[in-house]
Amino acid sequence: MILSELLSYETLRVIWWLLLGVLLIGFALTDGFDMGVGALIPFVGRSDVERRVAINTVGPVWEGNQVWFILGGGAIFAAWPPLYAVSFSGFYLAMFVVLAAFIVRPVAFKYRSKRDAAAWRSAWDWALFASGAVPALLFGVAVGNVIQGVPFHFTDDLHSIYEGVWYAKFIGLLDPFSILAGVVSLAMLVMHGGAWLTLKTEGPVQRRARSIGSVAALVAVAAYVGAGVWLALGIEGFRIVGDYATGGPSNPLHFQVERSASWLSAYADRPWIAIAPALGILGGLLTFAGLRAGREVSTLLFSKLSILGVISSVGLTMFPFIMPSSSDPRSSLTVWNSSSSHLTLFIMLVCALIFMPLILAYTAWVYKVLWGKVTEADVTENSHSVY
Repeated sequence: MILSELLSYETLRVIWWLLLGVLLIGFALTDGFDMGVGALIPFVGRSDVERRVAINTVGPVWEGNQVWFILGGGAIFAAWPPLYAVSFSGFYLAMFVVLAAFIVRPVAFKYRSKRDAAAWRSAWDWALFASGAVPALLFGVAVGNVIQGVPFHFTDDLHSIYEGVWYAKFIGLLDPFSILAGVVSLAMLVMHGGAWLTLKTEGPVQRRARSIGSVAALVAVAAYVGAGVWLALGIEGFRIVGDYATGGPSNPLHFQVERSASWLSAYADRPWIAIAPALGILGGLLTFAGLRAGREVSTLLFSKLSILGVISSVGLTMFPFIMPSSSDPRSSLTVWNSSSSHLTLFIMLVCALIFMPLILAYTAWVYKVLWGKVTEADVTENSHSVY
């Protein structure tokens, strides 16, 4: 346990905050283009064969990509129990919709080509569209709500209570700023899907993917900049006041938190974090340029860079907050007051250091094996094509 003693409680908390960000970004980078392609299927494919081409670019990899979503949920459960309790109860209905969409996706993949009927296949194509567009939108809506603060509080015995009637737990999420954040997320993943289809297809599907993806890139950048301006002018942030222990016990009620002038004051305190939004904007613009110019590999890399910057900017701007409370700021969850124990974080870190490299190596191997374009001949002449 010598290593455990060398890694302080404070250090482990920061490490697991970073790892949670890595898992969420990994999910957006991989399953993100799956959702983007799903949202694009009805528009990039005008014939059954063209839609099958688009589907077969993600059909072999979507299950592996979705592992990152499961890992992210597991990390929240094990490393940040209060965050898991509040988010999975407060966002219950929204998460139910997301999970329903994720259940529909594999069903659509498996059943779409079981009948050679235009209406049957069109219905499943629109199901794939919904299973991509709806989660992409709701993930951004959730982030918009977290930035503004979530209406929950803890009782004296640390029982979490999410305020409001049951239907407000979904309808109440759809305020204007959160919808704008949802537009950022949806446009960003459609851009990512367009970049993926540009790499993996050719002909009409590729041309349409470039056209739609380039528009989505501009929408993502414009909406992201608009959200930043709104954040600066109209949304209060949160800050911890007084003395507090970064390595103390996890108890949100031991902290004093108040609303502050702006989240963007973090950029005055830590100027280096400005690199994140800069990467988000620059990556989006370079993706637009790459799509218009017909570049492939570099365009997908620029799209990933944009996603990395956008998601990182949220975490870095809010640090150390991970879920502030709008109804009772003192109940806000931070990196310093809502983690599991020192021993739990250490054991989980050892497991992560063992298994994460294996997951990354396997993922890299799969993409190497599946490298290359999906053509119309592949889906019509190859008996192994089931989508």
